[in-house]
Amino acid sequence: MRIFPESALLQLEFDKVKALLAAHCRTEYAKLKAENLRIHTRKDYIELELRQTHEFKFLVQNGQYFPTDYILNLAKELQLLSISGAALTGDQFMQIRKLAENMQSIFRWFDTERKIAYPSLTKVISETRYEKIIIQLIDEILDESGSVRDNASKELSEIRMGLYRKRNELRRMFDRILSKLNKAGYAADIEEAFLNGRRVVAIFAEHKRQVKGILHGESDTRKTSFIEPEETIGLNNDIFSLEHSETREVYRILRELTSKLSVHATLLKTYHDILGEYDFINAKAKLAMDVHGNFPQLHDKAIVHLKDAYHPLLYLYNQRNKKPTIPTNIELNEKNRILVISGPNAGGKTVTMKTVGLLQLMIQSGLLIPVHPDSEMGIFKQIMIHIGDTQSLEFELSTYSSHLKNMKHFMENANGKTLFFIDELGSGSDPNLGGAFAEVILEELVKKHAFGIVTTHYLNLKVMANKTSGIINGAMAFDEKNLMPLYKLIIGKPGSSYTFSIAERIGLEPRLISRARDLVEEDHFRLDKLLNRTEQDLQSIEKEKKELQKLMKENERLKKEMEILINKERHAQQVEILKQQNKISEDRIIYLKEMERKLKQIIFDWRKSDDKSDVIKQMQALLFKQKEKQGNEKVKKKFDLKYQEVGGDAQVGDKVMMKKNHQVGTLKEVRGKKAVVQLGLIPITVDMIDLLVVRDKPIEENVS
Repeated sequence: MRIFPESALLQLEFDKVKALLAAHCRTEYAKLKAENLRIHTRKDYIELELRQTHEFKFLVQNGQYFPTDYILNLAKELQLLSISGAALTGDQFMQIRKLAENMQSIFRWFDTERKIAYPSLTKVISETRYEKIIIQLIDEILDESGSVRDNASKELSEIRMGLYRKRNELRRMFDRILSKLNKAGYAADIEEAFLNGRRVVAIFAEHKRQVKGILHGESDTRKTSFIEPEETIGLNNDIFSLEHSETREVYRILRELTSKLSVHATLLKTYHDILGEYDFINAKAKLAMDVHGNFPQLHDKAIVHLKDAYHPLLYLYNQRNKKPTIPTNIELNEKNRILVISGPNAGGKTVTMKTVGLLQLMIQSGLLIPVHPDSEMGIFKQIMIHIGDTQSLEFELSTYSSHLKNMKHFMENANGKTLFFIDELGSGSDPNLGGAFAEVILEELVKKHAFGIVTTHYLNLKVMANKTSGIINGAMAFDEKNLMPLYKLIIGKPGSSYTFSIAERIGLEPRLISRARDLVEEDHFRLDKLLNRTEQDLQSIEKEKKELQKLMKENERLKKEMEILINKERHAQQVEILKQQNKISEDRIIYLKEMERKLKQIIFDWRKSDDKSDVIKQMQALLFKQKEKQGNEKVKKKFDLKYQEVGGDAQVGDKVMMKKNHQVGTLKEVRGKKAVVQLGLIPITVDMIDLLVVRDKPIEENVS
């Protein structure tokens, strides 16, 4: 990516982001990569790095283990490995073994399921292979501590066996000599020691001439002399010679092992880079978690659509100080390519602009950014910025001259893949003339199809943005009542500078404010006042909108609760119906079982009895009685639909029901204990005790 000017990355504080990233790196490879973080312009490369970071972030957040346990910086060892005739030490070989072992763990970690779940992380090792012979070659020669094994060669085995014997012989001889010297009272408290690689006895200085041997030295107090006894000189010489032979053989073995492993030097260098790459991805994931970074949608075209975006450094600062960070929402597309932000000083215009610039640099560097995941980011080929005072003493340029020089570069080099940021466009000159030049600059940048953000206080630029295709207004919200910036960007309208409002609130003399107003053109003052009032009205509307949304959410919640209650009641009713149906079914089953039992008994009696007539009577009584009972039940159901019982003594003219068959008629006459009931056209005489007074049910009940 092309950056203008050279200090642009510093002005957008990209160096601070790189420092935060480097702090999470453990390997030199990753730290170097973080310090030299590249800004890419190829979509496939950027997307791969973003997906790798996103997948590793998921691993860390879910507490999943990934095998990057060792902190290995083996650049020196790997360089020696590729040099002919070099010999690595045992410790260096053990470090290389750890490198190979770690790669083995990584290859095992990426089983079939994980390769599918984490395709971008898998891609890091897709171009290499695991070579098990590396660990085998080292284990054949070295033990767990990095020492050369006795059986590494036949010569070494013989040398060490000879050393073992000679040292045992020397120890036995020293024990005899010390016992003799102790009895004579010559041996000092420490008795024996090693000096110049030779085993010596400690003798009191006054007795040193009594012991034959070689004097190797004296203590600092000169009270003790260290003598190699004459009897052990030959053995010490043999041991020294064998130790020298052992050293030469060990060096030869290590050099031979180095030569064998040098075949795999390139592969080991790849392993080292892979571990560094995973460490770098891990660092990016941790940085993403620090700043609440997410993976937005990436497009291979010029677009900026940020939802709930934060400046990462401001977010961390506010988090440390337990202060809230106000998110911003910005959209630049082919229809609205340039955003003109206006509003009072210290209202957040420059921070908003820097937020967009820094997030663009981060996303094209493969870093997750603090935005909503539904945000969309494009890819730009160059970024140009002009922020702050750019007065140049070296070239004897004033602030405005330097400003125009930068604008000249912008207009000459901008294109459809350019993202630019200009703070206070046109400032530093006469307002009218500076404003005119600012309009010309904006017109030219619009023609170049460049994308960008401009901050300004000029009213003519606000008016221009409102009527020029490709440019859109934006304003930083301001609380006029409390004279406090709200740090919230409102798209689609220009903002007031609140010049007179701020002057009134801080207590400037009314006559001075009035005089200043008189000096301002009426149209200019009226427009600023209108912008002021519009912004406050919009803030009120926004407040009411939030209240309405809150009420709608509450209404939605109550609606859901009501639906839950209705569903519960409906479920309860269905359960009750099923219970009743089950009860009827149970009664029917009981009835059928009873009938089955009685029929079986009749069959049994039929087979056993000689007089079949009694059995036939039982069967008739059972079957016809049940039919009669079922008929009566049907009649009773019809009765229950039309009539209801009244009770009491029956009188002539009352409607009555005969209890035996549930037929209803009219009582015509009473003859003692007998009664005449008219059933249709037929009069029937029945017992009074078998009658029940009834009346017609109301129509509503019948309908129900």
